[in-house]
Amino acid sequence: MQQRLTVIGGGAAGFFCAVNAARLNPLLKVTILEKSNKLLSKVKVSGGGRCNTTHACFEIPELVKRYPRGQNFLKKAFHWFNTNDTVTWFKEKGVNLKTEADGRMFPVTDNSQTIIDCLLREANKYQVEILLNSPVEHLQLTGSKWKLSITGREQLETDFLCIASGGFPKLQQFGWLKQTGHTISPPVPSLFTFNMPGNNITELMGISVENATVKIAGTKLSETAPLLITHWGMSGPAILRLSAWGARQLADLNYQFTAIVNWLPAYNENSLREEWIHLRQQLAGQKAGHKNPFGLPVRLWLYLLGQAGIKEETRWADIASAQQNLLIKQLTAKEFKVSGKTTFKEEFVTCGGISLQEIDANIMKSKLQPNLYFAGEIMDVDGITGGFNFQHAWTSGWIAAKDIAAVSLNK
Repeated sequence: MQQRLTVIGGGAAGFFCAVNAARLNPLLKVTILEKSNKLLSKVKVSGGGRCNTTHACFEIPELVKRYPRGQNFLKKAFHWFNTNDTVTWFKEKGVNLKTEADGRMFPVTDNSQTIIDCLLREANKYQVEILLNSPVEHLQLTGSKWKLSITGREQLETDFLCIASGGFPKLQQFGWLKQTGHTISPPVPSLFTFNMPGNNITELMGISVENATVKIAGTKLSETAPLLITHWGMSGPAILRLSAWGARQLADLNYQFTAIVNWLPAYNENSLREEWIHLRQQLAGQKAGHKNPFGLPVRLWLYLLGQAGIKEETRWADIASAQQNLLIKQLTAKEFKVSGKTTFKEEFVTCGGISLQEIDANIMKSKLQPNLYFAGEIMDVDGITGGFNFQHAWTSGWIAAKDIAAVSLNK
């Protein structure tokens, strides 16, 4: 009798598990259940519609540092399938990836549809069945098989089950997984932007700084990376990485905290004060508003001068010492009250999910139940922005597929 693998979730991890299992064991009947009417929706919107497929980080010790949660688990998993393998896998399917200056990797077409089409071709080639609008309400182990209750469909019985349904923002949304007996780490958002309601910095929306250091007051959280000023507050890699590393801490603070921005990471307050003596001599006769020696965007420089009470027409030599001290503080340690967050585009990521202690990282299999596997963000693993969450999706999907194919061939 033909054995069956059912994958819950039609995203990156689910597809990767399904197509690889079907390829490795052509006798396996593979079905993907997707609760919505869309497949690979995160792949579609990722990287502004270009699909940030992975990151050019090819050494495992370096790669695991990009994951706020799950580092020890991933150390084992990446030995089986890592960035090198992702690049090779897609290349073998006719999809070449390119690396951008910041390390992010995209298909050379700069179009996420290239990745989607590749995965759909593989599904077609290996006759993977895809059922849309098929949310799973309940699952139960009966003997050695899993029985799935699906809204609007007949009950489905399967030999192997891989849960790749992505993360959920609320703990109660994990309710249908209670039957597995697994522990759920409560979910909190990761990868979000900082809201600064009523702060006039938002008038500079659209301005980005190539490098800024952002710290969260009262914590050890600190990131140096590009920073973007938005209509709501602040975003960009520096903010998104802080939100990932500080996901639980910032949730505990109810997203009410102070962000301290150093617009000039090469300096601190003291070293800039020393440098200032030379700057004043060099620029003595120049007007402060016309001469910005730090390469900051003009509108930001004028804003910071205004915050220090310095008029644009004031000559460098005439800046009063109190104003000078205030400007140095504005440049190296400007405080912003943060009140609330906004999800980063459609690239919703949570930290939390199935406890990693209950999953075997070498095969992605449940330690509690037979023939049950996990892939992707349903597990308590999440990466910073830059292609790391997709890399985990490919890795976990491939590892689960490899073990399912091997076990089913030996049955």
